[in-house]
Amino acid sequence: MNIAIVLSAVTVIATFLGGTLAIKGKDRLHLVLGLSGGLLLGLVSFDLLPEIFEMNTKSFGGVQIVSLALVAGFLTLHFLEKIFGSHDSHESEYGQDHQHPVNVAGGLGALGMAGHVFLDGVAIGIAFQVSTGLGLTVFIALLAHAFSDGLNTVSLLIKSGKWTRSSIALLIIDAVMRISGAALGSLIAFGEETVGLYLAIFSGFVIYLATSHILPEAHSRHPSKFTMLATVLGVVIMWLIVGNVGA
Repeated sequence: MNIAIVLSAVTVIATFLGGTLAIKGKDRLHLVLGLSGGLLLGLVSFDLLPEIFEMNTKSFGGVQIVSLALVAGFLTLHFLEKIFGSHDSHESEYGQDHQHPVNVAGGLGALGMAGHVFLDGVAIGIAFQVSTGLGLTVFIALLAHAFSDGLNTVSLLIKSGKWTRSSIALLIIDAVMRISGAALGSLIAFGEETVGLYLAIFSGFVIYLATSHILPEAHSRHPSKFTMLATVLGVVIMWLIVGNVGA
């Protein structure tokens, strides 16, 4: 079986574990999220960015086109979330004065995660087309992303009062979207320049999620030196992984 598809299925388990922790272990969530944010930032800084700037060197308007794609990915996810109210995690989980109608925002927000979950799967498939090393580092970072998705999804559903039935449906959606995305990314042949553009857009997604959701949520309830240390540890871990895999 295709390794990208198998590993995308593993990330579904990480989503489930994240949801379980959201219910049973809230006192340690800030450390887990801090670590996750560091892993994602490390992935983009040490592996994805150097890779995409080598894969596509074309320019537009005096700027390398992959730089524009990275910004486009960041802004696209930002605008979509503002329009559909999805992934509003740190406010809906920790904010005491947040006034959105929870029954609507909770359900739609959780379902709105399906789109970027699919893109996660595509990223794994495309990364393995480039190299096994890149595929493995993307997989490791997406484990962190999947884990935080589980935390956020459960938080939204608990707020909306739909946890019992919706949790099962959303785990199924998560599995289908990640695995189908990985199948698409690994089975369709992409040129190197196209792969570079997609990974640049994906990098924009990752930077947005790490800086606008995961890290703010990590600090919103338990701002501490340990949370910052967890983030630094995540960056260092990804540095060591990328350095050893690429050696």
